Amino acid sequence: MESEKFTFNISLSVLNHLGRNLYRSFPTVLGEAISNAWDANAKNVWIEIDKENNRFWIKDDGIGMNSEDFEKKFLKVGYSKRAQGGMTSPEPQSRPYIGNKGIGKLALLSCADRITIISRKSSDDNYVGGTIDNSGLDEAIKDDISSHDYPLDPVDESLFTKMKVDHNKGTIICFEKIKDGIHNTDEFLEKIIALHFRFSLVDSKFNIYLDKKLITLASLKSIAQKTEFVWNINNWTGDEYLEKYCDKVYKTTPIEMSENITGFIASVEFPKDRNIHSTGEKVGVDLFVNGRVRETDILKHIPSAQLPENYLYGQIHFDALDKDGKDRFISSREGVIADDPLYKEFLGKLKKTILSIMNQWDDLRDERGKDGNLEKASKFKKAKSLYREIKKEYEGESGEGGDLFLTELTDDAAFNSTSYIECFISENLLRRHIRNNRDISKCLNIDPQQQTCRQRKPEEQNSWCKYCQGLRSKEGQDELKEQAKMNIPVRSNENDILIYLDYIDLAELINDKVLKEEDKPYKPLRNSVMHTSRLTEEAKTKLRSVFDSVVATVKKMVNDTDQEKL
Repeated sequence: MESEKFTFNISLSVLNHLGRNLYRSFPTVLGEAISNAWDANAKNVWIEIDKENNRFWIKDDGIGMNSEDFEKKFLKVGYSKRAQGGMTSPEPQSRPYIGNKGIGKLALLSCADRITIISRKSSDDNYVGGTIDNSGLDEAIKDDISSHDYPLDPVDESLFTKMKVDHNKGTIICFEKIKDGIHNTDEFLEKIIALHFRFSLVDSKFNIYLDKKLITLASLKSIAQKTEFVWNINNWTGDEYLEKYCDKVYKTTPIEMSENITGFIASVEFPKDRNIHSTGEKVGVDLFVNGRVRETDILKHIPSAQLPENYLYGQIHFDALDKDGKDRFISSREGVIADDPLYKEFLGKLKKTILSIMNQWDDLRDERGKDGNLEKASKFKKAKSLYREIKKEYEGESGEGGDLFLTELTDDAAFNSTSYIECFISENLLRRHIRNNRDISKCLNIDPQQQTCRQRKPEEQNSWCKYCQGLRSKEGQDELKEQAKMNIPVRSNENDILIYLDYIDLAELINDKVLKEEDKPYKPLRNSVMHTSRLTEEAKTKLRSVFDSVVATVKKMVNDTDQEKL
């Protein structure tokens, strides 16, 4: 058999399979171009947008390219800087490379009809480059043309007249006819870029400009000013965002994770405060590797369906995901391979941290006089929430903290309101129990014909008779109504003597053995609650123990179907 030399011949259709159509959003393509400039050791990136003509440019002052670089590196799908030169860019920057697979550049082809690239390595060099027309590329793919047989279109020099001014070296890319148009405002794009790139943490000399304006963390001030609590991971320091802009934080709490994980998790005052410039997008807890966001909203991997999730955002930096040379990032470069062991270990640790933060958040909100996670809150915290809502009627919605005296009443109001409800339930259950299971006339010792006490004449009625006691209470109520010139009924079934008796009276009617000695303080405590008194701490402790006993008694009684009727 004759020996022949065979070579691979790659169809252009492989570009689609590798991810030419993976990217769609304008901000994402911006991010890819910024990352390319970072890898090229650029100190500055300029983004210029022309909405009127539906195009934009990205210029950098990186190392640039000559003809060989452009042909064998930029246009070579799969070319990896790491494979050629290690994990970092050349000195003096020595930055960790963002690119890995060599297919991220396909993102640049996804958002525009035409993409033109020019580049040079010094001011003495001529620019090299070419134009990729996506419509022509589509035809070439349809015709199954080989990559070797598809030349780029020539450069339209007029596109770069302004962009070449003072550009000594680096790369300029022009995107024409953006597929979905450029609808994002500069303010929105500033926020997105500031949120997704923290390259300054690695190299403070790296600058990004949008329409000649330097992008700084100041664009995130609206979010920072609404930040209520911060959890600092592993003593994260030197973060300008936290130290300069989050100056209204109520409390910062240190929290520990693995030693190679840093950053912060924060919560805002209201869920709407996570909105980015009145859009549907929200700030989330994002994972950063070497200064660039690698996955947004990582809490989606550890859902807990708890309310605090709606308040949380943050930036977690875990550079170890890209330190050992292993490629852990999906082709879109906006996510991590889900089943990677190191990533799974990280998510496990993050889950424990988030659950701890959620528990702390609830207490911190309460400490600040605001509602926490009411779905899982105690009845006391829910009562506090109700009180806070009602007190707004007396102090207005706007005041931070409101009337200090009303705020001071919060715990007392919550205690009294829960105590009142327990009284209300216990006593009404007992009244129902008596009506359903007892002969009320015998129970109250009433003459059914005369509706008077069997033992006493009306003029001799006294407090030891429950009927007489209830009757006196009713007469007192009628007298008050008469004084107020009030003719409407107040209590449902006003002639029912049982509604004028409290737990102690009702328990004695049922059976002397029902009433325990430890229940007897109920009446003065109950009356204090009913009369809106603020209780002492000693009284609260006593009331809590008495009510525990009362509730246990009532539960047993209403559930005991075998008890004999009187």
